[in-house]
Amino acid sequence: MLKSIGKYSKSFFIKAFVGVIILPFLFWGMGDVFRGGNQNIIVTIDSNKVSTQEFTNYLNRLGLSEQERKNISKSNLLEKILSDYIGKKVVSYEVVSMGVRVSDASLRDIITNDKTFFKDGKFSRTTYEKFLLESSLSAPQFEMNIKEQEKRRQLLSFLSEGIAIPDFLIEKEFKKENQIKTIKYIDLNNFYDNEKIDMQEIKKIFEENKEIFVEIYKTLSFVELTPKNLSGQKDYNKNYFDKIEKIENEILDGEKIEVITKKYNIELLTTEEINKDKNNIYGTKFNGIKDDLFLKIFLLNNTKSPRIINIENKYYLAEISSSDKKNKDLKDKKVLNSITDQIKIQNKIKKNSEIIKKISSKDFSVKKFEDYALKNKLLIKDAKINKLTDNEIFSKNLIQNIFNTKTLEFNLITDSRLTKNFIIFTEKTDYIKLDKNSETFKTYKSKTKLNFAKNIYEIYDKTINSKYDIDVNNKVIDRIKNSF
Repeated sequence: MLKSIGKYSKSFFIKAFVGVIILPFLFWGMGDVFRGGNQNIIVTIDSNKVSTQEFTNYLNRLGLSEQERKNISKSNLLEKILSDYIGKKVVSYEVVSMGVRVSDASLRDIITNDKTFFKDGKFSRTTYEKFLLESSLSAPQFEMNIKEQEKRRQLLSFLSEGIAIPDFLIEKEFKKENQIKTIKYIDLNNFYDNEKIDMQEIKKIFEENKEIFVEIYKTLSFVELTPKNLSGQKDYNKNYFDKIEKIENEILDGEKIEVITKKYNIELLTTEEINKDKNNIYGTKFNGIKDDLFLKIFLLNNTKSPRIINIENKYYLAEISSSDKKNKDLKDKKVLNSITDQIKIQNKIKKNSEIIKKISSKDFSVKKFEDYALKNKLLIKDAKINKLTDNEIFSKNLIQNIFNTKTLEFNLITDSRLTKNFIIFTEKTDYIKLDKNSETFKTYKSKTKLNFAKNIYEIYDKTINSKYDIDVNNKVIDRIKNSF
């Protein structure tokens, strides 16, 4: 059950957030474990009780769409979410029992060495905070997920120690990625992308999903707190910091930002309504605030809740003065493109499914391959692929699928976003010899060991499945469903 559900992310550490390793306790396999009980407890794992409020808070943090919330009472989505949540809790107990820890220093090293957050060759806090903003995450949420993922990685490493790998398995692993494939292929991408989309279909989808086409616009109020505007002096002295502390205390006491700025005779700057890209409702970018300060303020969750913000030893008083969700219409290019792209994806899925069905049923011969190309005015091209990264047309993942296709067999290969779609026919396969005394051999020995470790992890997973007594309160699940 311990599988990563992360997709579409380029960075290992981003995957750590969007795809944490979980233990899905599949509900159809849990028998009569769902039964009544304390209405404030949704699940008990051994003697550990998970409150309804704790799970509800977790559910709210997932950011379910309006459509998902509407359908939650009619589907098993809630059960699946609870299943994942139980899995995370069980793994966390195992991590604790194994004594696995991740220090704050280690967490900092993981994040600051992630190239996703690099700018000009080094870690950029602004880039990091922009990622959090675009992902609708707070730093504590994201960093907690990173920490939990690292603990799971260490647990996997612990379980895999001492494995002896036979040479034939190493060679088998090597052959998966080191082949010379001679293929014929049809590129479906232009064929799919040039398909005309009916405007009536676009309007229909828009009308049915208006509630999801919204943009959050916020009005930000801010001012830099300098020695000059606080105390009339130039130096950052004790008097200055005493006043900063005094303002912080006034904020804690519930004082409004307008009262504070009037008291200290400070001019408060206020933006117009702008979105996360700093654009107003007309699409004009607001340039009256620096990016790093903008990101810090825009990430604040509550309106009319002033904060002191420190950026590179400069202090700012700031708040979200207002926040509003504005409906978009089909005049918005992003909305139009979003719906159009969704229809195209659906069409690609449908057509790809038809091709896969024919290939799977062996109803796709060389003759039919040629007829398909002729009928749709597509070219059949030739290619010779020598290694995973040695082709301008096919990405690494697509080449891996080509390598997995046996000689004289057809296959439909696509990328995760369906932007690349090909029908291929493998004409010939040649294998490259592996030198047992080379560094390459050592590399593939490590890879084979890792795969072995994953198998061991699955066995370990089944073991801890029976180790914990899990009691889920079915009445509470029904109550939560009915609240949507």
